[in-house]
This record gives sequence, structure tokens and C-alpha cells, in this order.
Amino acid sequence: MQIQCEAGPFSGWAEAYQRDGFVGNVPILTAALAARHRDEFERAEAAYGAPLHYVSKIHTIFMSPLDLVTSPTVLNMVTALIGPDILLLDVTYIVKEPCSRSFVSWHQDLTYWGLDGGNQVSMWLALSPATEESGCMRMVPGSHRLGQRAHADRPAPDNVLFRGQEVDGIREEDAVLLPLQPGQASFHHGWTLHASLPNRSNDRRIGLNAQFITPDVRPAIGQSETAMLVRGEDRFRHFREEIPANGDLSAERLERHRKLDDEMKETWRKA
Repeated sequence: MQIQCEAGPFSGWAEAYQRDGFVGNVPILTAALAARHRDEFERAEAAYGAPLHYVSKIHTIFMSPLDLVTSPTVLNMVTALIGPDILLLDVTYIVKEPCSRSFVSWHQDLTYWGLDGGNQVSMWLALSPATEESGCMRMVPGSHRLGQRAHADRPAPDNVLFRGQEVDGIREEDAVLLPLQPGQASFHHGWTLHASLPNRSNDRRIGLNAQFITPDVRPAIGQSETAMLVRGEDRFRHFREEIPANGDLSAERLERHRKLDDEMKETWRKA
């Protein structure tokens, strides 16, 4: 089954988000702009000399993702979902290569983010078609209202997730597909159960994932993470201040970024 969200005022999106734990088909970019940002991403990969898939804090070394996740359209949507004070916690590209076996097991993001309290939302912005054939996301409506589920770590070569984390007992018939065209985004809550199947298409499935939180959220497992204020006011100062990119892949920023990426992955290991 596929789910489609009607375009409308932000209040309508917010109501659907509160009910289902996600919204889809949110227009962020034109198809032409999405294609341009895809080109910039693939040029950056070539310059970087390695895949940029699942590299944390990519917005601290590369301007394209920084521009995308701080655009007024994105921030207006995030404001409607979690309020006017917004911190950007992390930005990563999530890529499934064509005709690959890569998949994402059923999981809940907040289990592994090492956070306590407050509100949050994740955006997944499509830079190439995310269809049933290419392995678009699947979500269980309303699952965010049930809180945290037990996860088992089952590392597997084809599982995109860092630890192979998985929730058992999901009724596949309860899941809905969230297909996206380039330039469209979905937004989901950290307790919403979601997963995706392999990419059976002949194109790369490229998405940009951004994690937004309210400033009252605090790191829960002892580390002092970084975050960037992107709208409103931070009256709590629970996170170290993030330094955004001021160019693409500069040597100085790359050296600092390696430490940030290691810090995020250490959080995932400990949580």
C-alpha cells in the first residue's frame, strides 16, 4: 500500500505528523534543483575520493547539504512540527547503489541517538527517485505513540544500519510505502518504526537525511555533542556549538570533521 499526503497549509502537515508519526510527499525543491544538488553531491564524492554515504555531520564540510537543510522551506516545515527554536543535530547522505542488496531493517532512530527529552524530527529529502522498486522507506502509522521497542543488534553486510539494529514482530501488512520523487521529502518522528527494501532499479537511490531537535534536548549518555542553531533561540546550551561549512571539502574542515564523525559513531555504539 502507498500513502499520499495532500498538499496544504503547514497545520495540515502537523496534524498528520502527530497522528501517524510521519508525513510524505512534502515539496521542498523543483526537480531541476534536486538534479543540481545530486550533481554537486556526486562531484563531491569524486573529489573526496570515497563514498559520502552515511558520513555524519556532512554539513560541516560541504555547502550543498548545508544550504538544503537550512532553507526557509525546510525550516518552516520543521517549525510547524516541533516549534520555533530548532537545533540541527546531524546531516548525512543515505545511498543505495543500483541493483544492490542493501536494505534497512525495522528500527526506531531515537534508540541510538543518545538523547534525552524534548522534541525532534528527521527529514529525508530525495535527490533521485525513491520508489518501491528502488527501496523507498516503509513506515508503520501511529507506531511513534507506543514509545521505544526492544532492538536486537544483528550486523549484516547488506544492512545499511551501523549496528544492524532490528525490531522483531512487525506486521508487514501494517506498513505503508513512502515513495518520493526528486525534490520531495518525508518527515518522521524518532519513535516511528521504519525500514526499507533493496534497490532493484538501475539508478542510485540518493537521500539527504537531517535530524532536527529542540534546544531543551540534552545528550543522555555523557558525551558532549555538537549542534547548530538554525532558527530561534537556544536558552539551554546543552550542546557544543557546531561550525558550519564555509566551502567544499577544505583540508582544515576535513581534519575537524573526522573527529565529529567519530564522535557520532561512538554515540551509536554506546546507546
